[in-house]
Formats: sequence, structure tokens, C-alpha cells
Amino acid sequence: MQDLLENAKKLLAREGQKKLMFKAPTGSGKTLMVAEFLKHLADDSSGRRPLAFIWAAPRQLHDQSKDKLEQYFENSRALECSFFEDLNDRRIGENEILFFNWESIRQDGNIYIRDNEQDNNLSSILERTREAGREIVLIIDESHFHAQAETSQGLIQMIAPKLTIEVSATHTTSDEDEKTTVDIDDVRGEGMIKKSVALNLGFDNVSERAQVKSALANSTDEIVLREAVAKRIELAGLYEKANVPVNPLLLIQLPDRHGQADEDTALRIERILADQYGITVANGKLAIKLSGRVEHWENIERADGEQEALIFKHSITLGWDCPRAHILALFREWKSIVFSIQTIGRIMRMPEPERGKHYGEKYEELNHAYVYTNIKDIQIAADIAGGYLTTHASHRRKNYKPIYLPSVHSVRHREKTRFKPFFIDIFLREAERYGLEKKLKVKNQQVHPMFIANWRAENIDTLADRRIEATERLAAASEWDLHRMFDYFVRKSLSPQFYPEGRSVDRIKDAIYLFVSQKLKMDYVVRFAEVINIVLSEKNQKHFLAVIEMAKIEYQKTVGQRGSEIAEEPWDPREIRLFGASHKKMSAKRSLMEPFFYDYGWKSEEHFIKFLDGKENIEWWFKNGDRDATFFAVPYGPENNQAPFYVDFVVMMKDGSIGLFDPHSIHLADFASKSDGLQAYIALLKKEGRKVSGGIVANTDPRNYTGQWMLYEGEGKDARKDDWSGWTRLEL
Repeated sequence: MQDLLENAKKLLAREGQKKLMFKAPTGSGKTLMVAEFLKHLADDSSGRRPLAFIWAAPRQLHDQSKDKLEQYFENSRALECSFFEDLNDRRIGENEILFFNWESIRQDGNIYIRDNEQDNNLSSILERTREAGREIVLIIDESHFHAQAETSQGLIQMIAPKLTIEVSATHTTSDEDEKTTVDIDDVRGEGMIKKSVALNLGFDNVSERAQVKSALANSTDEIVLREAVAKRIELAGLYEKANVPVNPLLLIQLPDRHGQADEDTALRIERILADQYGITVANGKLAIKLSGRVEHWENIERADGEQEALIFKHSITLGWDCPRAHILALFREWKSIVFSIQTIGRIMRMPEPERGKHYGEKYEELNHAYVYTNIKDIQIAADIAGGYLTTHASHRRKNYKPIYLPSVHSVRHREKTRFKPFFIDIFLREAERYGLEKKLKVKNQQVHPMFIANWRAENIDTLADRRIEATERLAAASEWDLHRMFDYFVRKSLSPQFYPEGRSVDRIKDAIYLFVSQKLKMDYVVRFAEVINIVLSEKNQKHFLAVIEMAKIEYQKTVGQRGSEIAEEPWDPREIRLFGASHKKMSAKRSLMEPFFYDYGWKSEEHFIKFLDGKENIEWWFKNGDRDATFFAVPYGPENNQAPFYVDFVVMMKDGSIGLFDPHSIHLADFASKSDGLQAYIALLKKEGRKVSGGIVANTDPRNYTGQWMLYEGEGKDARKDDWSGWTRLEL
């Protein structure tokens, strides 16, 4: 979001009209990201002219966007959201957003396009807005649907915005002045979207380049529904066990066609759902959203909504937000389909994005979405070809016995860039140490006039580069202004150490509210105006700023001491592993996971697998991954800044001992630290009585791997390239 803000400020400072592209994956919360960005942009005037905003969206998405943004700005009141009929003086106010439907507004007959007696058309509204000294920022939501059309381009020229921001999950243009992209892996890492979308889980899929052939393609629609409903029931049980109030929704998507055949398909699916699974409109478990027919649609977005399945067409998916949607069923009437972020977007969202993380290992299935289809020709688009759509599944051997190895993974430290809840406790301690309660003047306090002047000069003065000088006490500010001034005060107090990110702002507000409640015995909700006048008065403002500054220093000390933190927990290979189309089935008779899929990325690993498969003393081997707590890792590096080392192979011997091996070239810079970390881990487990051995391995023929496999168990600093004197032959 900060990159988006910096790019926007840079373009607004340039001459002429500019375009900024904002690309973020479906399900990543683009609307809320843009809302937060607009709040910061509105607050950060940077000496430029005030801004007025237009939000254009296709179909009825503008209604939904307006509702979302109004809820988002409810407390801060940073921006006002309006339709045409809400505008005061037939102009767009400063930090006001005018929402309209892009497709209807660009029609020549639209009332807000054509001239009228009231002089209340878009052209006149824009003219009056500019006369008030405001620059126009145009946000085009889901821009890939309409922004490049000839009529749309004509409308953009008529609006003549200082800055156009195109928002989309699909980048279709190349003429932007700047571009901000949110990577899908970053969104996944934040726990906003699911880890992957599994295609036809439980059925063999064959991938060749960007095409997938699935064994389910030979099955009937009834079997597709059977698998999809069974998965929905399984997920519902897991949510219940996890005590999470989410009722997972099965989406049954029909092609965008019209006619009797389309109606017959919908009725046939309804009959199957009713007769075999008891899912009907009558009992509230089935919703329908088709052309000319809408059934049981109310409250379907609620996490605990009673609907279990929805029959719909693609046309409703644009902008539709239902995070509990978890499974997608598609039937062969589609003939062929390209799976892209747009196709699977409705099931990518996590149902509780505010958690900021995925569910634990016990409920791992909830971290993935599922697609079942008997379409024969499936193609995978480039935007998910990197593995987000998983097409293969390996299952752990049924006779497996748990090993529970201690394993580490990195702990994300978001608190270094934004305040975590413990900031509030720090603030209250610093307030006590400072004696804030005793230094405050409570009676008859009012916002300091110069503070009002500065706020107006930076935020709402319509005359560019002009300051308002206050020479006398001003009349009491409105509650609306007090909200905005308090927000301005808190954001200023974060500078320069912290970026005024929304959650950090809210932490300081909550800290002040709690202090006022505990120490001054004032209900800030009921007496909001009085509380803010106390905080922002001439006598008190400096004391609150002092405590905030002290709390910031203590907070930085606390998070700075944490370094790069890792957490430890017992690890076991999971029952199922999912793989993308880049992985191919590989013959491996001793693999713990069956069948074994490999991406053929490393020759050393491939040949080591063949070596392991040829050893009769091995019960099984497990090819490890390299992310989060899903896979096995040992700590390595300096004690105060350790990181996880994901060892490539975990090997179970028939005598019950465990081998930990990693093919790793000696010339790599991290050889010594990783080798030492692995040896320290093995030594610790041996001390605890575990039968464990291993280390970094290498082949004496690093080109063709026809030589001997050697094991290094010495100190990392003593290893030398092409010198095998410190190594031993690997005997298994």
C-alpha cells in the first residue's frame, strides 16, 4: 500500500494527466487496500491542491464498493462517500468520493451525461469542482472490463482527471505512467487468501505444459456433485471442530448461456441436490442466482449463512464477495475452460481475513480451496501456473508411524512496521511513569486554535499553498471535524519513526481512549467531543505527544530485541501433499508419499533419490519442502538471528533410526552455517536419546553424479572444495 501511495503522490506532483495501474489478485481485498490508500492520500496534502474523487465500477459493483468504503471510513470519517443525488452544491467536495456505474454513465441518454435544466450533469459537476480549487482523481474499479473501450476513453477524456487509477486483478494495458503490483505470494503469506486451490482432489490428473487431463473428466455430473458435496461436509465438520462459525459454501457455476438447455441443466442439478443430499431452496440450504430467477439470496455472504450450495452464472462473480465460498463445481457443458485467478477468485478468500494467518496443521484442509469438474479440456493461465492451482496429490503411506521431530519456522514480525496490541500496554505504562493524569487540565478545554489552523492549511483549505493564521479562539468544532482532527493529530504523532498505517493509528487512538476511560472516568463514546477537546487543547496536547513519543521508543526497543524470531513445534509429514502442474509423477518405490511428484529442478536431488531407492535398509524417505511449519527445518545461523534450514530428505531406516540429509554444494556461501546448524541439531537429539544421524551430502562426480555419495559431519569452516579428506562415504 505504501508503494501505491508514493507512486500516486509522485504522479500528482507532475504536470499533465497521469495514469497509475494497481494490480492485486482476486480475493486479496483490493477494495479495502484502495480505501486505506485513499485515506492516507487525503491526509497527506504535501502542498498540493485538495482532491476530489470519482469511483467508477461496472454493473452494480459501485453500490457494493460504496457500502464497503462507508463502513471502512465510519470511524475515521476520512472521506465521504456519495452518489450524484448526495452532492452538496452540485459539486464533489474535498475528500469526497462520487460513485457511479460505469456502463450506465457512459450511455448518451444518461441523465447525468446530457444537459438538463438543473445544470446537474457530470460535465457541470466537474466544472464546479475544479472552480472550487480541487483536482480530480478517477478510480476505475475492475478496469479490465471497460476502461479501454472507445466510449470509456471518451468519458475519461471528458472527466480529464489529474490522476487515473486503474484497479484490476488482470493487467490489460501498457500505457500507465506507474504501476503497483501486489504479489499473490505476499497476499497468501498474510493469510488473506488460501494456500492453494486443489483441482479434482483424489483423482489422477496429467499435466502437460499448460493443459491438464483429469480422470474425473470421464465421470458424470452426479459424480462431480458427489465429490463436491462430500468435501463441503468434511470442511463443515472441521470448522465445527475448530470452533469457527463458518458454514462453507459450494458454488455450482453454469456457463453464461441462454435458452432451454440452460434451464434444463439448472433443474437437473436441483433435483440431484434435493433427492440425494437434501439440499433445497425450501429448506434454506440452496440459493439460486440466475437470469430471471433469484432464490434465497439474502444474507448469503454471512459467514454462518444457512445456504450450503449456490447455483449461479459467471456474471454474478464480478466484485461479489463471499469469503465462506470454499468449493467450486463446473460441469462439462463448459466444453473447455482456462483456469485463471478470475475463474477461481470467488473461492480464494479466507473466511476470516482479520486473523492474519491460516489455520493450524490440525485443520490444514481449511487452508485450501477445491474445484471439481468433468471438463475435458482444462488450461491453466500464467497467473496461477506457478503452483497456486494444485493438480496432483500424494498420500502418506497407511502403515506410517509418527516420528515427531522438533522443527522450527519463522515468525512473521509485522510489528516492526505497525503497532501490535501490546503497544497499548506500553502507552499506559509510560503514561503512569510520566504522570499524565496529574498534568492534564480537564475542565473547559478546547482544541487549540493554531492546531485547527494547521490542520485546515494541510487538509481542507481550498486555496493552494495558503495558511490560515489563527489570532483568536475559534468557535467549537463540529464532531465531524473533531474526528478528522484527532485522526490528523495521531498520524502526525507517528512521524518520523512509523508510517501512519491504519492499524497503528487505531492502536494510539485505542490507547488514549482506554487511558481516558480508566484514569479520567470518561466514556469516550458518549462524551467524544469533550474527550477530543481535552486531548487537543493547548495545555494537554504536548503531554499526550510526550507520552506517545516515549511509548514509541519503548515499543521499538521491545520489537528490536526480537530479531529474526523462529518458533519450534513437533513435526510430522502430513497425510496429503498437493502439487501444481509443474510437478510430474516420478517412479520412487521407497517414497513415503505415494505417488511421488517431482519438479525435476535439481539434478543432485534427482540422483540422490535414485541412490536412496536402491538401499534395502531404508523403510521410507520423505522429500521435504521449504516453507512455514508445513515442512521440517532445523535452526541455523547466529544465535540471536537464526533462520530455518529446510533439510531436503528425512529418511527412516528399517532399524528405526532417522537420517537427515541435504545435497548441498560446498562452494555455496551458506554451506558452513547450514552444516553446523544441522550437526548441532543432530547432537541435541542424540543427547535426548533419539537415534538420528546425517549431514550435508555431495557426490564426488558433481557433473554426472556417477561417483560416491559422501557425508560431511565436521565443522563447516574446515570444508574445502574438491577436498574429500574430511568426508566419509555414505553407508545406508
